[in-house]
Amino acid sequence: MWCSVNYTDKITNLSDKITNLRGFLLILGLIIRKKMNILGIIPARYASTRFPGKPLAMLGEKTIVHHVFNKSKQALEWVYVATDDQRIFDAVKRFGGKVVMTSSAHRSGTDRCAEALSIIENETSVKFDAVINIQGDEPFIQPEQISLLSELFNDPASQITTLVKKIIYKEDIFDPNKPKVVLDNHSFALIFSRSPVPYLRGIPQEDWPGGYIFYKHIGIYGYRTKVLRELTQLPPSEIEIAESLEQLRWLSNGYKIKTAVTDHESIGIDTPEDLVRALKML
Repeated sequence: MWCSVNYTDKITNLSDKITNLRGFLLILGLIIRKKMNILGIIPARYASTRFPGKPLAMLGEKTIVHHVFNKSKQALEWVYVATDDQRIFDAVKRFGGKVVMTSSAHRSGTDRCAEALSIIENETSVKFDAVINIQGDEPFIQPEQISLLSELFNDPASQITTLVKKIIYKEDIFDPNKPKVVLDNHSFALIFSRSPVPYLRGIPQEDWPGGYIFYKHIGIYGYRTKVLRELTQLPPSEIEIAESLEQLRWLSNGYKIKTAVTDHESIGIDTPEDLVRALKML
């Protein structure tokens, strides 16, 4: 007995189910991302060799650390300043920011972030999934840059995250004060160096900018909390000491650093002269 089958209706129903499934998966992904608690920490020391008291220097109507805090809050719900100086602690309290006091013995912002993480988790009873280490001397940091770092943790393979920027000018390739980074096919860092890497054999140096896409490192990091605590237990590596780049210690010990490309320049304030130039940018 012949029977008629309405294939059009079946295909339409199947298409609707697929559409609904995609919508469900999208919502599920958003829920998972919302559940990730990410903590922004701004390490801020008073005793800078080149610019003592830098976090409290006035940039317009606000201190440098106040500018950084405000920019960070546009990207993250949880933001704290981590300091070792009562003057900075009091200043942050006055403008309504959150701040914790940490040891003056830390040799890096990474170590200070790890101590601050423990203090903040104890105070708030919140367990954080990742920490963003936000440079306290970069008042022009863009909230989108912080968001980029946070989004990289959607990749389960990301243990540490950081930003890179395409190099445009030849001078930057050869500037040892602007570390370069080489990436693999999945945007993980292979190596960081103050030297021009990779070396373009057979190409005149004046043609290097057009012969390869060079990236410079933008020094802002994110860490999964478990990884952050592990990093503080690692001894310095030989290549780290040679290049004076802390991130080489992590690569030497097998940690994966995921990168994202930013178009925004890193503008830090290291000296009083930098502050004068920054005032013109307001």
